[in-house]
Amino acid sequence: MNPSFRLCGALMALTLSGCATTTNQAGVPHDGVFAPAYIADTMRKVADWQIGNWTSEGFKKPKYNWTYCAAYVGIFAAGDVTGDGKYHAFLRKIGDELEWKTGTRRYFADDYCVGQVYAQMYARYREPKMLKNWQAQADEIVAQPHTESLSLSSKGIMDREWAWCDALFMGPTGLSYLSTATGERKYLEAATRLWWKTSDFLYSPKDRLFYRDESYFDKREKNGEKVFWSRGNGWVMGALVRVLSNMKQDDPERPRLVAMYREMAQRIVSLQTADGSWHSSLLDPASYPARETSGTSFYTYAILWGLNNGVLDHARYWPAVARAWPVLVDSVQPDGMLGFVQPVGAAPARSTRTAPKLTVRATSCSPPLS
Repeated sequence: MNPSFRLCGALMALTLSGCATTTNQAGVPHDGVFAPAYIADTMRKVADWQIGNWTSEGFKKPKYNWTYCAAYVGIFAAGDVTGDGKYHAFLRKIGDELEWKTGTRRYFADDYCVGQVYAQMYARYREPKMLKNWQAQADEIVAQPHTESLSLSSKGIMDREWAWCDALFMGPTGLSYLSTATGERKYLEAATRLWWKTSDFLYSPKDRLFYRDESYFDKREKNGEKVFWSRGNGWVMGALVRVLSNMKQDDPERPRLVAMYREMAQRIVSLQTADGSWHSSLLDPASYPARETSGTSFYTYAILWGLNNGVLDHARYWPAVARAWPVLVDSVQPDGMLGFVQPVGAAPARSTRTAPKLTVRATSCSPPLS
């Protein structure tokens, strides 16, 4: 089974968690695919498929791996929204098996993505074992100088800094949730400081989008447009709202992050295709004609967060959700698997209703695939 489907099941759950609260707003339908009961049932269907696949097939990677972590985030949300204790019980089992440790590479963001789930579980259950190891590691991360250039010419930079846009979901989210769980502001301060370091390097203010990493600065799509990966920018949008969720209203960094969020949301909505989804390439959707649900799920979730928290204008942004949500629902297979997910990679690729074969190869000098 392609690990990107594990990832996308989580995003579907995150989207559903946002949609469940949006149903109370004026002008939002309460029937059909927008009915609260239907939303909850779909969330369960997707989450149960994911958990069942892990149970029946086993994990193909270490259980702290980022491909699982994204799903853990969604499963935690499923537990919160449905109130069904089996979802948090599943995460507790995973945590206990891992001894609540992250991956082996201390400063590599993919390896500590799971820290955000540990922090969320600790905030709910207040068991010290859930947080002890992640907090000790976070103290090491915060103590690093973080003065290196994010250029790929810096050997091993990916193992030390957030030099690819996906890392913004892997790193600052964990530090932000840790800050909330412990009440120690230093973790949130580090998260925002390093966020802006990555943004200054990879964000294009002109395009209002993130390059995946330095290697894409000069690449072009078949139509001559710049390469802006849908899932890559989805990682960023998902991270933005998760970091903002851990910020107080009077936090001095909040206005700047909200400004970036609104700027990106406006751009992203303008790139939604006629079928209601976002395709793998944001600026060349015709070269990837099928819907792509990992990016679409991220954007739907992020926009719903803005609507639920009064950050985005309802009249302007709800229509984008109203078009996207039915597409996501239609992409759920009868058994609960979410289809139309491109394979794990670092750039736009084709998506199909069922699992495509993974053809991307990584080398020792390649950026991590997401």
